[in-house]
Amino acid sequence: MGWAVALHGGAGDIPLSLPPERRLPREDALRHCLNIGVNALKSQQHALDVVELVVRELENHPNFNAGRGSVLTSSGTVEMEACIMDGNTKRCGAVSGLTTVVNPISLARLVMEKTPHIYLAFDGAEAFAREQGVDTVDSSHFITPENIERLKQAKEANSVQIDYTQPIQREVKVETHAADGDSQIGTVGCVAVDNHGNLATATSTGGLVNKMVGRIGDTPVIGAGTYANNLCAVSATGKGEAIIRCTVARDVAALMEFKGLSLEVAAASVVESAPIGTVGLVAVSPSGEVTMPFNTTGMFRACATEDGYSEIGIWSSRQN
Repeated sequence: MGWAVALHGGAGDIPLSLPPERRLPREDALRHCLNIGVNALKSQQHALDVVELVVRELENHPNFNAGRGSVLTSSGTVEMEACIMDGNTKRCGAVSGLTTVVNPISLARLVMEKTPHIYLAFDGAEAFAREQGVDTVDSSHFITPENIERLKQAKEANSVQIDYTQPIQREVKVETHAADGDSQIGTVGCVAVDNHGNLATATSTGGLVNKMVGRIGDTPVIGAGTYANNLCAVSATGKGEAIIRCTVARDVAALMEFKGLSLEVAAASVVESAPIGTVGLVAVSPSGEVTMPFNTTGMFRACATEDGYSEIGIWSSRQN
């Protein structure tokens, strides 16, 4: 079937009433990034280069919870994380706790290619970024007015919040709890297969609103939020702790490998078996199959294949 690419801007309880000023910029960004991926694949770029390129662009968009738009910790700081993986070789790289790196996904790739390790975090990852000469900025670059307001709302509600949460009305009683969710609703990811059947995946996030300093989610955990082998490439999004418990990305590959399921059936089975409202994913196979299931209200997503199919959506086909 040839090349294919799919990307997401997060899954979760995205209200059907999401205001146009919040919905349209994200849809436009997905369309723009999808075109970047398609053009890269058409120009014969390797799948690994494609997913890095697309996620870098998504990280630069302030309306997604990654890179420039990363949400804030309980201390009002950013702690970004990212992961990239090559399917045929299973080489991978991951980073967490970044505060100054403009494009965490590219640092994750450098961990994969320039170190004997897979995962670097916090001060060590920042030091490695400086050694490699990647673009860095003052951490204030990542602190947007929208995310300052979002953190304020979360603190007022004494809760950890996911992205796309509607403004809290002071007169409404809000349930206070330490949410087991991740602000992966806004997390970005991309999977691709090129004309040679090479598979790759990349995921990047800022975590969750009002999270504890030092908290790590599913995105950089190989087999949870990110995984690729010679059968599929998967990037997950949703509630991070649930995704880790369910080993979502690896389970898709395992069902294909050990039960002989198709990509679509395997991905649907994994998503359906996860707690409702916690998981979405995008995945591709070596033959160019694409699937984008979710058990949440919605998932910002887009895909395209060499045979001319393309899709950009948020809610299910019955609701879009």
